[in-house]
Amino acid sequence: MPPSLLRWSTLFMALSLSACDDAPRFTQAEPGEARSGGEATVRKSDQNAFSMPSANLSPTRRLDFSVGNSFFRSPWVIAPSTTTARDGLGPLFNTNGCQNCHIKDGRGHPPTPDSDNAVSMLVRLSIPNEPAYAKIIEQLGIVPEPVYGGQFQDMAVPGVAPEGKVRVEYEPLTVRFKDGSEVELRKPKLQITQLGYGPMHPDTRFSARVAPPMIGLGLLEAIPEAAILANAQAQAKAGNGIAGRPNRVWDDAQQKTVLGRFGWKAGQPNLNQQNVHAFSGDMGLTTSLRPFDDCTDAQTACKQAPNGNGPDGEPEVSDNILRLVLFYSRNLGVPARRDVGSPQVLAGKNLFYQAGCQSCHTPRFTTAADAAEPELANQVIRPYSDLLLHDMGEGLADNRSEFQAGGRDWRTPPLWGIGLTQTVSGHTQFLHDGRARNLLEAVLWHGGEARAAQQQVLSFNAEQRAALLAFLNSL
Repeated sequence: MPPSLLRWSTLFMALSLSACDDAPRFTQAEPGEARSGGEATVRKSDQNAFSMPSANLSPTRRLDFSVGNSFFRSPWVIAPSTTTARDGLGPLFNTNGCQNCHIKDGRGHPPTPDSDNAVSMLVRLSIPNEPAYAKIIEQLGIVPEPVYGGQFQDMAVPGVAPEGKVRVEYEPLTVRFKDGSEVELRKPKLQITQLGYGPMHPDTRFSARVAPPMIGLGLLEAIPEAAILANAQAQAKAGNGIAGRPNRVWDDAQQKTVLGRFGWKAGQPNLNQQNVHAFSGDMGLTTSLRPFDDCTDAQTACKQAPNGNGPDGEPEVSDNILRLVLFYSRNLGVPARRDVGSPQVLAGKNLFYQAGCQSCHTPRFTTAADAAEPELANQVIRPYSDLLLHDMGEGLADNRSEFQAGGRDWRTPPLWGIGLTQTVSGHTQFLHDGRARNLLEAVLWHGGEARAAQQQVLSFNAEQRAALLAFLNSL
């Protein structure tokens, strides 16, 4: 037997002896495991891997995908403009195009020290909830900061002052493995400076958020609500410290509270509303679902600036553009996994289960038969997320609630495609604020309900850590 295979066979034997009795032991890839998005899985693994249409999308429907892509990629301009289909940017905004945050439909990152603007990282704002704000909390999930609103916007059109500057500083934090190896984490410290509209409320809460990848969003939307709630019930019944909870959020179109599944705290119910709020908060663009500029009463220049609404009050983003962007964002395919049957990847998969990571990062779902797009229906998918909220401990806490999510709660992020982050996005900065510089750092930041899993990983030796990372990078 070759030395490399002998080494991994030895590791398999060690796992058999040390793993929990109820943990699966994988010696070969599962049928269909490489097809993370079912029949919608794409075969690209280069820098465009996150920008491909679902593989089962027909040529005719790919035309709509391409048009939606053009609106996703192209910049919006200041009103008034002869480019009437794309004018109305701002007056306050974070970027002038969706693609600037979701670079190549991938992951955003914190600003570098020499950045003029944060661009692919934004900062959420709120103040403490109080009974007097009950209606606002019901519909927004938060109480916005009175002067600056619910999102800090560090760019503006000429004649309007931006809200300020965003910077991030880091403090080192050393973590030691059982074998004596050390990893230096970095703890972020958010800096908000050059405020354009005076001081903020003294109890303002801040939450930095990098743009997440765009792949597989339509498939996540197609997971039956019953399957998500069944996971929450099963976790509660297991009584092992893992207790995922659904967020319940406001649906602007239905005017009622429903299940949340998108955003870092599952604060949005569906992709259309996610897109609408991004157009509004990120670019200052109106839609029929959100027909007002994102200006507070204190920002008079913002309110008085020209807009790109039509002569009869049509919104800056027409319903047709919104439909095409929705179609595009629903149908960005998930790349196929790589090396699913390699001994090292299988060893890492066993370690992933041994640590209990699959308790929150649920490997598999089947999408609903009545999915919004027929290509996304009845698909066996492997997102590695339960879409539930989990207490992730004080280390990751932003101390900011959002609907039923508390200050330590985060939605389990899907892991599919995570191994292609460097290839697509040109970096490996993970977690909600991009503090982790690689996957190992991201794992070591896990606390709260995930502390037991983190402690398991801290007990792994170098070979086991390499296997775990090989598995994660295969996703």
